Amino acid sequence: MHKDTGSGGPSTPSGPTARLRRRRGPNEVPPEADKANGSHLLVNDRNKYKSMLVRAHSSVWMIGGFAFIIYMGHLYIWAMVVVIQIFMAKELFSLLRKAHEDRRLPGFRLLNWHFFFTAMLFVYGRILSQRLVNTVTTDKVLYKIVSRLIKYHMVTCYFLYIAGFMWFILSLKKKMYKYQFGQYAWTHMILIVVFTQSSFTVANIFEGIFWFLLPASLIVINDIAAYIFGFFFGKTPLIKLSPKKTWEGFIGASVATMISAFLLANVLGRFQWLTCPRKDLSTGWLQCDPGPLFKPETFAVPEWFPEWFPWREISVLPVQWHALCLGLFASIIAPFGGFFASGFKRAFKIKDFGDSIPGHGGMTDRMDCQMVMAVFAYIYHQSFVVPQSLSVEMIMDQILMNLTFEEQRALYMKLGQIVEERQFGES
Repeated sequence: MHKDTGSGGPSTPSGPTARLRRRRGPNEVPPEADKANGSHLLVNDRNKYKSMLVRAHSSVWMIGGFAFIIYMGHLYIWAMVVVIQIFMAKELFSLLRKAHEDRRLPGFRLLNWHFFFTAMLFVYGRILSQRLVNTVTTDKVLYKIVSRLIKYHMVTCYFLYIAGFMWFILSLKKKMYKYQFGQYAWTHMILIVVFTQSSFTVANIFEGIFWFLLPASLIVINDIAAYIFGFFFGKTPLIKLSPKKTWEGFIGASVATMISAFLLANVLGRFQWLTCPRKDLSTGWLQCDPGPLFKPETFAVPEWFPEWFPWREISVLPVQWHALCLGLFASIIAPFGGFFASGFKRAFKIKDFGDSIPGHGGMTDRMDCQMVMAVFAYIYHQSFVVPQSLSVEMIMDQILMNLTFEEQRALYMKLGQIVEERQFGES
């Protein structure tokens, strides 16, 4: 920030950097940001209880709203992800904006959102196309319309992107080239960051809410536990990029997250609403065979356990062992997403990405670790949970996705003929 001049008044800021800082005043790093690392620890913060109350109040509202959306189902969770994406994009688009240059480029901001919604159409069209087909299969007219839209989905998205590309070229102005090309590159980087993680998140949702809810909850638990342990016991700074993080908070949160992962998986794994995959875009109640991962196994308690221990047998879901792997990642690796975000904010000399969540900063500040976790959860699920061999369901999905109604009927007739020939041969 600017120091006072000898005349007693503040110096007048000048230049594009000053304009950028003045516009983002609420999120700027405070003057003491360059002090020694240890002075930022929560145990030394005089206002920590006020900050804790604000943070706790907003956390209760967020958790309550999140629980309600989970209860409503897959489509509502997807809608929540879309809203989060829009907030994140808005915050990230604002980082490199310069008010003076923007005034000379009317309509240039709309180009960012054109690319954003084009990317959204492409990503979600690829992920949800099969489920959309499954939803309208019983209606021949809708089925034909949807099949045609899916067939031309990629070319539609391509020409929407090309339209944005041409719009960008036609909007170039002399002496503004560097700023405009910088914004163009920045927009594409944002799209990669936002839509990479969100595509994995949405895929997790439709594989079963369990595979979205458990990883997301573990990040929240780790964040809350790290804050509490650091609040009361934090003495040893963990990393310079994030001055308030401590080893005590990091280790305490890791233990709490691992225990929570094992116990929470046992609770969540007993509800079919959370474990069943959603094959269409309906909102009805789900019923399915939970599969071996969600069927409890009983283990006898060793004889050397003390007699006061209340259980002689313990029921464990096999998915709880997978939950330990997710908990380990959420404890050790995912926090580095937060460290990356901290370094990023320091590079831009801002305290938070935004101020949409009191006590927490912006939406991007809450999603930094979630982005890392969502990608890992999807990769882990596909690599170690989903059966690698072909199944009837997988083959049916490919048939419905890639064949027209007439081709499906021809396949049905051909399969019927083959089955009849085999039955006749066996007899």
